[in-house]
Amino acid sequence: MAKVKKAVITAAGMGTRHYPVTQTFQKEMMPLVDRDGTTKPTIQIILEEALESGIEEFCLVISPQTERQFREHFRGLTEAQQPHFRGKSWALEEADKLRDLGQRITYVVQERQEGYGHAVYCARPFVGDDPFLLLLGDHVFISGGKRPCSRQVIDVYSEHEAPVSGVQRTSEDLLHLFGTLTGQRVSADPNVYEVSLIKEKPTLAYAEEHLRTPGLGRGEYLCFFGVHVFPPALFDLIEHHIRNDIRERGEIQLTDSLEMLRAQGRYLAAEVDGERYDMGVPFAYIQTQLALALNSPARRKVLSCLPHLLTLSDLENLR
Repeated sequence: MAKVKKAVITAAGMGTRHYPVTQTFQKEMMPLVDRDGTTKPTIQIILEEALESGIEEFCLVISPQTERQFREHFRGLTEAQQPHFRGKSWALEEADKLRDLGQRITYVVQERQEGYGHAVYCARPFVGDDPFLLLLGDHVFISGGKRPCSRQVIDVYSEHEAPVSGVQRTSEDLLHLFGTLTGQRVSADPNVYEVSLIKEKPTLAYAEEHLRTPGLGRGEYLCFFGVHVFPPALFDLIEHHIRNDIRERGEIQLTDSLEMLRAQGRYLAAEVDGERYDMGVPFAYIQTQLALALNSPARRKVLSCLPHLLTLSDLENLR
Protein backbone atom coordinates (compact mmCIF):
# COMPACT_ATOMS: atom_id res chain seq x y z
CA MET A 1 0.00 0.00 0.00
CA ALA A 2 1.27 3.46 -0.90
CA LYS A 3 2.45 5.59 1.99
CA VAL A 4 0.69 8.87 2.74
CA LYS A 5 3.11 11.54 1.56
CA LYS A 6 0.73 14.15 0.14
CA ALA A 7 -1.60 16.57 1.90
CA VAL A 8 -4.42 18.73 0.58
CA ILE A 9 -5.25 21.82 2.62
CA THR A 10 -8.25 23.95 1.72
CA ALA A 11 -7.69 27.69 2.19
CA ALA A 12 -10.05 29.37 -0.27
CA GLY A 13 -12.79 30.60 2.07
CA MET A 14 -13.71 34.28 2.28
CA GLY A 15 -13.18 34.51 6.05
CA THR A 16 -16.32 36.60 6.49
CA ARG A 17 -16.48 35.99 10.24
CA HIS A 18 -13.16 37.80 10.64
CA TYR A 19 -14.16 40.82 8.57
CA PRO A 20 -12.83 43.52 8.34
CA VAL A 21 -9.30 42.14 8.84
CA THR A 22 -9.92 39.68 5.98
CA GLN A 23 -10.45 42.68 3.72
CA THR A 24 -6.66 42.96 3.82
CA PHE A 25 -5.38 39.40 3.95
CA GLN A 26 -6.52 35.79 3.91
CA LYS A 27 -7.91 34.23 7.10
CA GLU A 28 -5.31 31.44 7.02
CA MET A 29 -2.58 34.08 7.06
CA MET A 30 -3.74 35.56 10.37
CA PRO A 31 -0.87 35.38 12.89
CA LEU A 32 -0.52 33.22 15.99
CA VAL A 33 2.39 32.88 18.40
CA ASP A 34 3.31 29.20 18.13
CA ARG A 35 4.48 26.93 20.93
CA ASP A 36 8.12 27.69 20.10
CA GLY A 37 7.53 31.41 20.66
CA THR A 38 7.66 32.29 16.96
CA THR A 39 4.90 34.37 15.38
CA LYS A 40 3.58 32.54 12.31
CA PRO A 41 0.54 32.66 10.05
CA THR A 42 -1.96 29.93 10.92
CA ILE A 43 -1.34 28.04 7.67
CA GLN A 44 2.36 27.65 8.53
CA ILE A 45 1.54 26.02 11.88
CA ILE A 46 -0.75 23.58 10.05
CA LEU A 47 1.87 22.78 7.41
CA GLU A 48 4.56 22.18 10.02
CA GLU A 49 2.31 19.75 11.93
CA ALA A 50 1.72 17.81 8.71
CA LEU A 51 5.43 17.86 7.87
CA GLU A 52 6.21 16.43 11.31
CA SER A 53 3.64 13.72 10.54
CA GLY A 54 5.60 12.53 7.50
CA ILE A 55 3.99 14.57 4.72
CA GLU A 56 6.39 15.60 1.95
CA GLU A 57 4.21 17.46 -0.58
CA PHE A 58 1.40 19.94 -0.02
CA CYS A 59 -1.43 21.29 -2.14
CA LEU A 60 -3.03 24.54 -1.01
CA VAL A 61 -6.45 25.15 -2.54
CA ILE A 62 -6.75 28.92 -2.60
CA SER A 63 -8.88 31.72 -4.01
CA PRO A 64 -7.73 33.67 -7.11
CA GLN A 65 -6.79 36.85 -5.24
CA THR A 66 -4.66 35.28 -2.48
CA GLU A 67 -1.93 33.30 -4.26
CA ARG A 68 0.52 36.21 -4.03
CA GLN A 69 0.11 36.40 -0.21
CA PHE A 70 1.01 32.75 0.23
CA ARG A 71 3.90 32.77 -2.26
CA GLU A 72 5.50 35.87 -0.77
CA HIS A 73 5.40 34.40 2.73
CA PHE A 74 6.89 31.04 1.82
CA ARG A 75 9.76 32.43 -0.24
CA GLY A 76 11.76 33.35 2.89
CA LEU A 77 13.95 36.46 3.04
CA THR A 78 14.81 38.42 -0.07
CA GLU A 79 18.32 39.81 -0.64
CA ALA A 80 17.03 43.28 0.24
CA GLN A 81 15.68 42.02 3.58
CA GLN A 82 18.72 40.03 4.67
CA PRO A 83 20.85 42.98 5.92
CA HIS A 84 18.12 43.84 8.44
CA PHE A 85 18.49 40.39 10.03
CA ARG A 86 22.26 40.31 10.57
CA GLY A 87 23.07 38.67 13.89
CA LYS A 88 19.57 37.21 14.21
CA SER A 89 20.35 33.57 13.60
CA TRP A 90 16.88 32.46 14.67
CA ALA A 91 15.31 34.56 11.89
CA LEU A 92 17.66 33.10 9.28
CA GLU A 93 16.75 29.59 10.43
CA GLU A 94 13.07 30.47 10.12
CA ALA A 95 13.69 31.81 6.61
CA ASP A 96 15.31 28.50 5.64
CA LYS A 97 12.27 26.62 6.96
CA LEU A 98 9.97 28.88 4.93
CA ARG A 99 11.92 28.26 1.74
CA ASP A 100 11.82 24.50 2.34
CA LEU A 101 8.06 24.60 2.89
CA GLY A 102 7.59 26.81 -0.16
CA GLN A 103 9.36 24.29 -2.39
CA ARG A 104 6.95 21.59 -1.22
CA ILE A 105 3.76 23.56 -1.97
CA THR A 106 1.63 23.32 -5.10
CA TYR A 107 -1.03 26.04 -5.42
CA VAL A 108 -4.41 25.23 -6.96
CA VAL A 109 -6.94 28.01 -7.46
CA GLN A 110 -10.64 27.44 -6.81
CA GLU A 111 -12.07 29.97 -9.25
CA ARG A 112 -15.56 30.06 -7.70
CA GLN A 113 -16.88 29.42 -4.19
CA GLU A 114 -18.72 26.15 -4.89
CA GLY A 115 -18.38 24.44 -1.51
CA TYR A 116 -15.94 22.30 0.46
CA GLY A 117 -16.39 19.23 -1.74
CA HIS A 118 -15.62 21.27 -4.83
CA ALA A 119 -12.53 22.77 -3.18
CA VAL A 120 -11.19 19.29 -2.44
CA TYR A 121 -11.94 18.20 -6.02
CA CYS A 122 -9.71 21.01 -7.34
CA ALA A 123 -6.72 19.10 -5.93
CA ARG A 124 -7.34 15.99 -8.04
CA PRO A 125 -4.45 16.55 -10.50
CA PHE A 126 -2.05 17.04 -7.59
CA VAL A 127 -3.15 13.87 -5.78
CA GLY A 128 -3.07 11.63 -8.84
CA ASP A 129 -3.19 7.96 -7.84
CA ASP A 130 -1.91 8.46 -4.29
CA PRO A 131 -3.66 8.44 -0.91
CA PHE A 132 -3.72 11.85 0.72
CA LEU A 133 -4.14 13.64 4.03
CA LEU A 134 -6.94 16.21 4.02
CA LEU A 135 -6.81 19.19 6.38
CA LEU A 136 -8.65 22.46 6.89
CA GLY A 137 -6.63 25.63 6.54
CA ASP A 138 -8.20 27.23 9.61
CA HIS A 139 -7.96 24.35 12.12
CA VAL A 140 -4.98 24.15 14.47
CA PHE A 141 -4.36 20.81 16.18
CA ILE A 142 -2.58 20.26 19.48
CA SER A 143 -1.74 16.66 20.26
CA GLY A 144 -2.29 15.20 23.70
CA GLY A 145 0.78 12.95 23.34
CA LYS A 146 4.00 12.55 21.40
CA ARG A 147 2.44 11.78 18.01
CA PRO A 148 0.99 14.74 16.07
CA CYS A 149 -2.74 14.51 15.41
CA SER A 150 -2.24 13.98 11.68
CA ARG A 151 0.24 11.18 12.35
CA GLN A 152 -2.29 9.39 14.53
CA VAL A 153 -4.82 9.28 11.68
CA ILE A 154 -2.19 8.32 9.10
CA ASP A 155 -1.09 5.42 11.31
CA VAL A 156 -4.66 4.06 11.45
CA TYR A 157 -4.88 4.27 7.66
CA SER A 158 -1.59 2.42 7.30
CA GLU A 159 -2.60 -0.31 9.74
CA HIS A 160 -6.10 -0.99 8.40
CA GLU A 161 -5.67 0.00 4.73
CA ALA A 162 -9.00 1.83 4.65
CA PRO A 163 -10.13 5.48 4.48
CA VAL A 164 -10.21 7.02 7.92
CA SER A 165 -11.51 10.22 9.48
CA GLY A 166 -10.27 11.61 12.76
CA VAL A 167 -13.10 12.17 15.23
CA GLN A 168 -13.61 13.61 18.68
CA ARG A 169 -16.35 13.05 21.24
CA THR A 170 -18.52 16.13 21.02
CA SER A 171 -21.44 17.43 23.06
CA GLU A 172 -24.90 17.31 21.48
CA ASP A 173 -25.24 21.11 21.63
CA LEU A 174 -22.43 21.44 19.06
CA LEU A 175 -23.77 19.01 16.46
CA HIS A 176 -24.90 21.88 14.22
CA LEU A 177 -21.22 22.72 13.65
CA PHE A 178 -19.82 19.34 12.59
CA GLY A 179 -20.19 16.34 10.36
CA THR A 180 -21.21 13.47 12.67
CA LEU A 181 -20.94 9.71 12.33
CA THR A 182 -21.60 6.49 14.16
CA GLY A 183 -20.33 2.92 14.10
CA GLN A 184 -19.04 -0.04 16.05
CA ARG A 185 -15.66 -0.25 17.74
CA VAL A 186 -13.05 -2.36 15.97
CA SER A 187 -12.07 -5.05 18.48
CA ALA A 188 -8.34 -4.61 17.88
CA ASP A 189 -8.43 -0.99 19.00
CA PRO A 190 -11.15 0.57 21.20
CA ASN A 191 -10.51 4.02 19.66
CA VAL A 192 -11.15 2.93 16.06
CA TYR A 193 -14.70 2.51 14.73
CA GLU A 194 -16.20 0.83 11.68
CA VAL A 195 -18.42 3.63 10.37
CA SER A 196 -22.04 2.79 9.58
CA LEU A 197 -23.52 6.26 8.88
CA ILE A 198 -22.31 9.82 8.25
CA LYS A 199 -24.45 12.96 8.38
CA GLU A 200 -23.43 16.59 7.89
CA LYS A 201 -24.49 18.87 10.78
CA PRO A 202 -27.46 16.77 11.90
CA THR A 203 -30.35 17.99 14.00
CA LEU A 204 -30.42 16.70 17.55
CA ALA A 205 -33.57 14.70 16.80
CA TYR A 206 -31.87 12.98 13.85
CA ALA A 207 -28.72 12.32 15.87
CA GLU A 208 -30.63 10.79 18.78
CA GLU A 209 -32.41 8.40 16.43
CA HIS A 210 -29.61 7.48 14.01
CA LEU A 211 -26.16 8.53 15.28
CA ARG A 212 -25.85 7.18 18.83
CA THR A 213 -22.59 5.22 19.23
CA PRO A 214 -22.40 2.38 21.76
CA GLY A 215 -20.00 3.13 24.62
CA LEU A 216 -20.30 6.90 24.48
CA GLY A 217 -21.90 8.90 27.28
CA ARG A 218 -25.37 10.31 26.97
CA GLY A 219 -25.34 13.44 24.83
CA GLU A 220 -21.95 12.55 23.28
CA TYR A 221 -21.39 11.96 19.57
CA LEU A 222 -18.46 11.26 17.27
CA CYS A 223 -17.84 14.39 15.20
CA PHE A 224 -15.20 15.14 12.58
CA PHE A 225 -11.92 16.36 14.02
CA GLY A 226 -10.74 17.95 10.77
CA VAL A 227 -8.13 15.32 9.79
CA HIS A 228 -8.82 12.64 7.17
CA VAL A 229 -6.87 10.19 5.00
CA PHE A 230 -8.55 9.16 1.75
CA PRO A 231 -7.79 7.08 -1.32
CA PRO A 232 -7.89 8.87 -4.70
CA ALA A 233 -11.18 7.04 -5.45
CA LEU A 234 -12.89 9.79 -3.44
CA PHE A 235 -12.59 12.13 -6.42
CA ASP A 236 -14.85 9.95 -8.58
CA LEU A 237 -17.59 10.36 -5.97
CA ILE A 238 -17.17 14.13 -5.76
CA GLU A 239 -17.21 14.28 -9.56
CA HIS A 240 -20.57 12.47 -9.52
CA HIS A 241 -22.00 15.27 -7.38
CA ILE A 242 -20.48 17.99 -9.57
CA ARG A 243 -21.71 16.48 -12.86
CA ASN A 244 -25.21 15.96 -11.50
CA ASP A 245 -25.24 19.29 -9.63
CA ILE A 246 -26.07 17.58 -6.34
CA ARG A 247 -25.87 20.29 -3.69
CA GLU A 248 -26.80 21.06 -0.10
CA ARG A 249 -27.41 24.67 0.89
CA GLY A 250 -26.38 25.61 -2.65
CA GLU A 251 -22.91 24.03 -2.46
CA ILE A 252 -21.10 20.83 -3.42
CA GLN A 253 -20.55 19.26 -0.02
CA LEU A 254 -17.89 16.71 0.91
CA THR A 255 -19.89 14.73 3.46
CA ASP A 256 -22.29 13.41 0.80
CA SER A 257 -19.34 11.88 -1.05
CA LEU A 258 -17.98 10.44 2.19
CA GLU A 259 -21.26 8.67 2.86
CA MET A 260 -21.04 7.18 -0.67
CA LEU A 261 -17.45 6.11 0.02
CA ARG A 262 -18.59 4.44 3.23
CA ALA A 263 -21.36 2.58 1.41
CA GLN A 264 -18.86 1.18 -1.10
CA GLY A 265 -16.53 -0.45 1.39
CA ARG A 266 -14.79 -0.23 4.73
CA TYR A 267 -14.59 3.24 6.25
CA LEU A 268 -13.04 3.92 9.67
CA ALA A 269 -13.11 6.65 12.28
CA ALA A 270 -10.32 7.15 14.80
CA GLU A 271 -10.59 9.11 18.03
CA VAL A 272 -7.71 11.56 18.07
CA ASP A 273 -5.69 12.18 21.22
CA GLY A 274 -5.62 15.95 21.02
CA GLU A 275 -7.69 19.07 20.58
CA ARG A 276 -8.91 20.98 17.53
CA TYR A 277 -9.15 24.77 17.42
CA ASP A 278 -11.12 26.55 14.70
CA MET A 279 -9.40 29.91 14.42
CA GLY A 280 -11.91 30.93 11.74
CA VAL A 281 -14.31 32.07 14.48
CA PRO A 282 -13.29 35.24 16.40
CA PHE A 283 -13.72 33.88 19.94
CA ALA A 284 -12.17 30.53 18.94
CA TYR A 285 -9.23 32.50 17.51
CA ILE A 286 -8.60 33.76 21.04
CA GLN A 287 -8.94 30.19 22.35
CA THR A 288 -6.45 28.97 19.75
CA GLN A 289 -3.82 31.48 20.83
CA LEU A 290 -4.37 30.71 24.49
CA ALA A 291 -4.10 26.95 23.87
CA LEU A 292 -0.82 27.39 22.00
CA ALA A 293 0.55 29.53 24.83
CA LEU A 294 -0.50 27.03 27.51
CA ASN A 295 1.24 24.25 25.59
CA SER A 296 4.49 26.18 25.30
CA PRO A 297 7.47 26.74 27.61
CA ALA A 298 5.79 30.04 28.53
CA ARG A 299 2.90 28.22 30.23
CA ARG A 300 3.87 29.26 33.77
CA LYS A 301 4.30 32.87 32.72
CA VAL A 302 0.92 32.89 30.95
CA LEU A 303 -0.83 31.43 33.99
CA SER A 304 0.84 33.95 36.28
CA CYS A 305 -0.55 36.80 34.15
CA LEU A 306 -4.15 35.66 34.23
CA PRO A 307 -4.97 36.72 37.82
CA HIS A 308 -3.81 40.25 37.01
CA LEU A 309 -6.20 40.39 34.05
CA LEU A 310 -9.23 39.26 36.04
CA THR A 311 -11.17 41.41 38.47
CA LEU A 312 -12.72 40.07 41.66
CA SER A 313 -16.09 40.19 39.87
CA ASP A 314 -14.68 38.08 37.02
CA LEU A 315 -13.49 35.44 39.46
CA GLU A 316 -16.88 35.33 41.16
CA ASN A 317 -18.63 34.86 37.81
CA LEU A 318 -16.32 31.94 36.95
CA ARG A 319 -17.39 30.00 40.05
